[in-house]
Amino acid sequence: QVQLVESGGGLVQAGGSLRLSCAASGQMFATGVMGWFRQASGKDEEFVAAITWKYGTTYYGDSVKGRFTISRNNARNTVDLQMNSLKPEDTAIYYCVAGRTILTIPAADEYEFWGQGTQVTVSS
Repeated sequence: QVQLVESGGGLVQAGGSLRLSCAASGQMFATGVMGWFRQASGKDEEFVAAITWKYGTTYYGDSVKGRFTISRNNARNTVDLQMNSLKPEDTAIYYCVAGRTILTIPAADEYEFWGQGTQVTVSS
């Protein structure tokens, strides 16, 4: 079992930056993937970014490429999401996710473990 706790959300002006962190308790498997999804009010979940636990290979959703960076610390069991050049359309609840074996990185239903979410609000 893996438990995920997010931190770092908040309110920021457009063009600003925020850093989200996710602390995982429990054993992360060598084949595992951790990442972030977001859900804006009235919209479906959207893939944001993911990183493989063993090799640190990164993946990004098209809407955040070049602005967001995902990183991990295997010793601390943490994953961070650095968000730069934020836009009002980035406003959403951001969820940290983890999965043991992920075949399709952007598929939300493949991730077994989800955090409670943290609110990110970008004002124009």
